[in-house]
Amino acid sequence: MATSATLQQTKWWTGGKSPFNMEYGKLMMWYFLMSDAFTFGAFLISYGTIRFSQNFWPDPNVVFNAFPGAGHANLPLAFVSVMTFVLIISSVTMVLAVHAGHNNDKKGVVKWLIWTIIGGAAFLGCQAWEWHHLITGEHVVLADGKLDIIGQSMRGNPWGRLVPEEQVMAALQNTSHETLLQLSQMGHSSGAAAATDHSALSHDQLLKSIQVAELHVREKGPVAFGGYFFGITGFHGFHVFSGVIINIVMLLMTQKGVFERRGHYLMIEKAGLYWHFVDLVWVFVFLCFYLI
Repeated sequence: MATSATLQQTKWWTGGKSPFNMEYGKLMMWYFLMSDAFTFGAFLISYGTIRFSQNFWPDPNVVFNAFPGAGHANLPLAFVSVMTFVLIISSVTMVLAVHAGHNNDKKGVVKWLIWTIIGGAAFLGCQAWEWHHLITGEHVVLADGKLDIIGQSMRGNPWGRLVPEEQVMAALQNTSHETLLQLSQMGHSSGAAAATDHSALSHDQLLKSIQVAELHVREKGPVAFGGYFFGITGFHGFHVFSGVIINIVMLLMTQKGVFERRGHYLMIEKAGLYWHFVDLVWVFVFLCFYLI
């Protein structure tokens, strides 16, 4: 009986070092990150299944060739490379913040957390621009034998096969006068041409004024590309946003001396684990959507 009572009163693990030689909160963070990795893994596996079951897929070098201030300057993956660089640098600053915490360097923690927050906010700003460009940017699409100008969120996915010039010319004959006006304005970039009153031109005159080679007309691509792209990058963006909020909270707690009074900066290390996970996931997202 005495032995039984002793066993019932013994606390085998109080959340300290034993049995994993790790603090309880840090262990729980690893469990959370592992479960979150399964979620991202399921999304990317689903994307890969659909991606390789299609006969064709949008070319990332065509879809992601725009740059702020330069429009479609034919700079494949240049902007997303900047985004990736910013996120990687923010991971470096997070490492420095954790290192400063290990040394009980309050000023160092504050400084590097601020830079990490700036990096995360910059990445979110870049992603917002990319989304805005893809959703609202005009794309010339061949649909039902006619040319149409659509955005990604509208009536169809514009990222399909490039249409031969002969098909474009045939489709132009059936295109509405309003669409021809827009195509003509898109096909002429000079100030003199842009100043021309296209509305006064006839349908045949508009046809002659359009530079077909400059339209880069594409068929409607697989709608799944847009759905997966916005879904998965949006899910990752939410994680980045959450990480920025967490880092802001850590910054405020550091400035108020919370960790200094505790005698350790273990919470900074936990936040760092989450931030590094978000950066690592982006590597796989970047690989699946932008490189393959």
